[in-house]
Amino acid sequence: MRRAASYLFLALLSLWGGYPSAEASCGSASCFVVIGSQQAVSPAGVLTVNLSFTHTPNEIPPEGANTIPFANNQTKQLILANSQVSQLSTLVQTATLDLNYGVTERLGVQIQVPYRMVDAIGQIGAGAVTNTFDRGIGDVVGKVKYNLLPTLRSMVVLEMGVFFPTGDYGNMPVANQLAESTLQVGRGAFGFQPGFYQTYEILPHRLNQFLSGNFRYTARNSDGYRFGQEFTLNAGLNLVTFPWLTLTNQVNFRYKNRDNIEAALFEFRPAPFNRAVLLDGNIIGRPVPTTDSTYVAFSTGVVLNVFDFGQVYFIAQIPIYREFNGNLQQEVSFVGGVSRSFATPSLSGLFGGSSK
Repeated sequence: MRRAASYLFLALLSLWGGYPSAEASCGSASCFVVIGSQQAVSPAGVLTVNLSFTHTPNEIPPEGANTIPFANNQTKQLILANSQVSQLSTLVQTATLDLNYGVTERLGVQIQVPYRMVDAIGQIGAGAVTNTFDRGIGDVVGKVKYNLLPTLRSMVVLEMGVFFPTGDYGNMPVANQLAESTLQVGRGAFGFQPGFYQTYEILPHRLNQFLSGNFRYTARNSDGYRFGQEFTLNAGLNLVTFPWLTLTNQVNFRYKNRDNIEAALFEFRPAPFNRAVLLDGNIIGRPVPTTDSTYVAFSTGVVLNVFDFGQVYFIAQIPIYREFNGNLQQEVSFVGGVSRSFATPSLSGLFGGSSK
C-alpha cells in the first residue's frame, strides 16, 4: 500500500516580505506493506473487500535540515535554499477502500479508492510557524491482474495498474496560492504501475513466503511538475500459529528518484538580503534537489481470523535504513484494517470459462 508525504513551507514569507509565498519541496514517503488479500487474484466470482488505514509521520533527520528547496508551480520558480529549518514535519493518514474481484480463476480486477489527510507544519529560523492541511479523495487506482502459475501451493501474479487524476489538485492554504504538488491530495496526472506478486506454501497451511515488487511512473501534471519514479521490492513470511492467528514479517525496500519541475532557477539569500536571486531565467525541466530517497524497513504484525466475519490485521513498519538526502524522513508507521470476501455470481462464463 502505498501513500506520498511531503511538506508545504510558507514560513519564508515572514523572512521575505516581497515574495507572495514559497514552499519547501519534500520527496514523497509512504507506508507500504504487503497484504495478501490485496495482492492475490481472488477466486472466480469472489469479491474481496479491504478497508485499511495508514498512519505515516515524517520528521527532520537528527542532523537537521537547511538545504530544502522551494518549488513554486504558479510562478514557475525553483528556489535553492540554505536557511536553517527550526521545525518541519508532515503527517499523512490514508483510509483506503480496496475491491479485488476474480473474473476467472486466473484473471482479476482491482480498484483502490484512497481518502488522504495531509497535515504539515514548519518554521525557518526564528520566522513564523506555519501549517497547512488538506483532505479529500485521492487518485483512484485501477488494476488488471493475471495469475501465471495457479497451483495448490503457489501463485505468481502479474499486474498493471493505472492511477487516475481524480484527487483534488487545488488546495490553496493562503489566498490565490496553490500548495506545492507534493502536498496536494492528488498528483494531477495519470500514473502507471506494473508489478508482480509471488507466494509459495513452504509448509502447507502453516508457513508461506511471498515476494512482490512494482514500478510507478507519473506523467507531468498541468503545473509542469512530475513526481519521481518509484521502485519497491518486498519479501516476507507468514506463519500460522493458531487457526485464528497468523504472524507476518516482511522487509520492504523503496527507491525514488528526483521530482522534476518546469521552472526558472533562483537561489534564496538569507538575512540581511532575504530575497531570491535569479540564476537562470529559462523555464525548463529541472530536477528538484532532496526529493530522491532510499528506504528499507522491517514490518511485523498479526492477522486475526474473526469467526466467520473475515480478517483483522495490524502491522507496524520500522525503519532500518533511511537516506532522504537532507529532507523529511519517514518514521515508524502503522497500517491496520479489515478484510472480508463475498461470493457473487461468477462472470467466468463471459470469458469462456476458467483458463487452464
